[in-house]
Amino acid sequence: MNRIYLDHNATTPLRPEARSAMIAAMEVCGNPSSVHAEGRAAKSVVEKAREQIASAFGADGADIVFTSGSTEGAALTMAGRNLHGSAVEHDAVRAWSVEDLSVSGLGVVDVPDPEDSTLQLANSETGIIQKLPQGIAVTDATQAFGKLPVAFNWLGAQMALISAHKLGGPKGVGAVVMKRGTDLAAQIKGGGQEMGRRSGTENVIGIVGFGAAAEAAARDLADGVWEKVAELRNILEKALEAGSKATIFVGKGQDRLPNTLCFATPGWKGETQVMQMDLSGFAISAGSACSSGKVRASAVLTAMGYDEVTAASAIRVSLGPQTTEEDVLRFAETWLEKEKKHRARAA
Repeated sequence: MNRIYLDHNATTPLRPEARSAMIAAMEVCGNPSSVHAEGRAAKSVVEKAREQIASAFGADGADIVFTSGSTEGAALTMAGRNLHGSAVEHDAVRAWSVEDLSVSGLGVVDVPDPEDSTLQLANSETGIIQKLPQGIAVTDATQAFGKLPVAFNWLGAQMALISAHKLGGPKGVGAVVMKRGTDLAAQIKGGGQEMGRRSGTENVIGIVGFGAAAEAAARDLADGVWEKVAELRNILEKALEAGSKATIFVGKGQDRLPNTLCFATPGWKGETQVMQMDLSGFAISAGSACSSGKVRASAVLTAMGYDEVTAASAIRVSLGPQTTEEDVLRFAETWLEKEKKHRARAA
């Protein structure tokens, strides 16, 4: 059975450009902080990657601080600040924010005090895109970077979080992008790497892979790849909607990530659907999450006003540039067969 991967918002397959760049970087033996030739060679490939990412994200290289990913980035930018946030943020952001911003039924967050608030650019679960107010303190751009034509320099944010493995780079590397002059207190102290903002020897191989992936992602955007992905997402949505009248499509008609489809069939638990589709050869995610063995309803859907049963019945399908029309139609056919059996059992 040929498996079909439809969980790109969780992590993306490694791009060949990133793989090649990382293999080449394995031959660079120096420490980027060393002043000898080997150290300078390592520093050079790190700085090249910094510029690749800056170019792809519409930022300046000097304003990029490498991290282990957006989770560390959230801690680095938010620790001790008590920023206002909402329940639709990623858990890594929710861990550091005061959850007091209201969320509409359309998933739109009201931000009365941007300079003391955090707001994601796009939601990983629903795909819903937020309109960032000027001056927002921190924005989680993890899902948007590489899928939307975003330039940090016109976002109006003080800082943004991005991660390599959401756009075809390796896991375990990300960055904080900063507006020039923004204060950032180091959370990891030591040798003063990353301009004193994040100490520790740089993950040279991961950073190089991030740079190559960002450059390739920018080419995809310019070539209209994600517009084609959006067409496939819409084909899938129409096929499922035509075959299941009981299913709710979250964010339908709103600005969403081009690859993301979140839907719920009330009473059919999301984790059950994930397991059934996994056995049939499809990788997807549930809208509900497991924590210490306890299943809870999606906090995102609950914040949008969905009841607990519906919020626990959501699944997310997220496509990628390699996804084909055959893939989405095969998914639709398989899922609708299982949905029909579920309705028969529930009758």
